[in-house]
Amino acid sequence: MGKTIPRFLEQLDLIKSFVGLATGAGALYLLYKAVRTGLKCHPPLCSNSPICIARKCPGPGERALPQEASLRPPRGGGGKGLAIERERHGRDSGEIRRLLNSLDCKQDEYSRSMILHNITRCVYLLEAEASSCTMDDIDLVADMLDEKDNSVKIQALNALKAFSGIRKFRLKIQEHCIKVLELISTIWDLELHVAGLRLLNNLPLPDYVHPQLRRVMPALMEIIQSDCILAQVQAVRLLSYLAQKNDLLYDILNCQVRPNFLNLFQSSQPGSLLFEVLVFAEHLSEGRNATHYRAVKWHYKEQSLHEALFGDESRLADRLLSLVIHPEEEVQIQACKVIVSLQCPQDLGSRPSSCRPSHSCFKTGK
Repeated sequence: MGKTIPRFLEQLDLIKSFVGLATGAGALYLLYKAVRTGLKCHPPLCSNSPICIARKCPGPGERALPQEASLRPPRGGGGKGLAIERERHGRDSGEIRRLLNSLDCKQDEYSRSMILHNITRCVYLLEAEASSCTMDDIDLVADMLDEKDNSVKIQALNALKAFSGIRKFRLKIQEHCIKVLELISTIWDLELHVAGLRLLNNLPLPDYVHPQLRRVMPALMEIIQSDCILAQVQAVRLLSYLAQKNDLLYDILNCQVRPNFLNLFQSSQPGSLLFEVLVFAEHLSEGRNATHYRAVKWHYKEQSLHEALFGDESRLADRLLSLVIHPEEEVQIQACKVIVSLQCPQDLGSRPSSCRPSHSCFKTGK
């Protein structure tokens, strides 16, 4: 495996001299020729198709460098090494700019999707070069959210997520949050849900998107109760963040859920999902026990999230007790935090507390 190709070819020539004398040598000779030709063939011509960020692609009609040559560091500042190697030496490879410029051209949906995918990779690997992009570049990528093909939308969301890691672009990307929420709530595509929710979870959501958030909460609850773990984790994480917003707490608690919602708290669920669901429950419990929230008499739907978690018939306490002995320590700890948040004020003695009695809490003697 460690032999060089020239050395390997020499050995093949030696094999050829022996098999030429043997019976059935014709078939073996043809095999030898096929292997030798395959090893000697040149790399394919480059085209205007989406480019690999790992190697500098020459212009149309030129041959790409062999892999060994592309991996060699540039000598004298004029070599065509890796784009990431050039950035490390303080030189702009121009890779992201060329990819962004190619989005302006007329491309088919597959090409757009691949270009956006390569932009995402470039942003993560070539941070300094990505930081030199402009707000118009962000708008150009966001425009791809209007494409008909879902794969293009998904790759555009991934690219925006990559750009959101650069501070100066965060406010600009926030402007497209409403469009992202619209996609999540109107298209049932779990891969799109994961991409969109990851983007939203990476941004501080401004107050002006709260009305749109209220409209998409039923869709978020459906995603939480889907069978895609990645989408469920991202949706719970977003709602857990929103549950800490005073003006959204009631909308979340009054959101309708399925009768088997508490299955999310079963110990058979993946630990990553259990942890996020328990954090969500803790934030809801703390929010509903806050003084300003208890000052209002709220009315909930019969099959609301509030009734599933904190209603008279809720079995949340039983589920939490089973999670205290969960194999994963972070799940155990988080289950205990939820139990503490559900404790009644009389359990805390005469100290003032913002908690109130709840029929679904752990009562004394229960």
